[in-house]
Amino acid sequence: MTPEPRGLPVRKARRYGERPGIAYLFLSPWVLGALLLTVGPMVASLYLSFTDYDLFTTPDWVGLDNYRRLFADDPRFLASVWVTIKYVLISTPLKLAAALAVALLLNRASRASGLYRSAFYAPSLLGASVAVALVWRVIFDNDGIVDRTLSAFGVDTGGWVSSPRYALLVIVGLAVWQFGAPMVIFLAGLKQIPKELYDAAAVDGAGWWRTFRSVTLPMLSPVIFFNLVLETIHAFQAFTPAFVVSSGRGGPSDSTLFYTLYLYQKGFVEFRMGYASAMAWLLVLVIAVITAVLFWTSRKWVFYAGEGGR
Repeated sequence: MTPEPRGLPVRKARRYGERPGIAYLFLSPWVLGALLLTVGPMVASLYLSFTDYDLFTTPDWVGLDNYRRLFADDPRFLASVWVTIKYVLISTPLKLAAALAVALLLNRASRASGLYRSAFYAPSLLGASVAVALVWRVIFDNDGIVDRTLSAFGVDTGGWVSSPRYALLVIVGLAVWQFGAPMVIFLAGLKQIPKELYDAAAVDGAGWWRTFRSVTLPMLSPVIFFNLVLETIHAFQAFTPAFVVSSGRGGPSDSTLFYTLYLYQKGFVEFRMGYASAMAWLLVLVIAVITAVLFWTSRKWVFYAGEGGR
């Protein structure tokens, strides 16, 4: 017969279970931080979005007037929306494509694979820092190394940063250059694909492209979806590169007037905090809708092997 468990552990479990205050004590720093630093400011900004507030006077309730003026009386707002949409649609696919391409190359075993991974990931460690954006601006500015190199071949752009045609491409290039984070995630996903699938494809006579399209992409689709959601959200929130490259003005002819940069100008340059709060909540709503759409469409193209696929 199996001996009965001793009563001491049971009594200990009951004793600890009867003291939930200890758990709440350990949770209290996080709860207080979330309430004071996240939830509280969000509620305050939601209230301010319905007011006329300049940081120095009492907020004056104006209802939906801030939201109405965004679409009816502010052409620069619509310009910032268009610039941000172009940036998201260009930078996100290019960044993911570069990350996936490099991950496929690094997935092949070699003696220097660790060195290559570190080298390709290094730009992402720098993040969206002011120093990196300043260096990037000097490289692409008038008489920068890129401009001088193109001039040697007879191509005169007059400086990418000062050109309305190329200024946005400079910031896109900076975003694509920092593809290390999605690359590492892609590389981890590639390591999880069973080798037997590639062996079966080789037996069937599938070439590289057919194997990539029929094996790699379907098995990697959850990772692609994860990176797509994250990079889309990050692209909508981009601020530092646009601020530094354009010196906080939004570039020539508002060509780099990102949504977040225009929000900063309204809130911290013109001190129209109520108007800026309305812009912030509109951005939150747009990101939430786009994320929901991505999750809804994922049911048609994301393959989960544990669920038998779709």
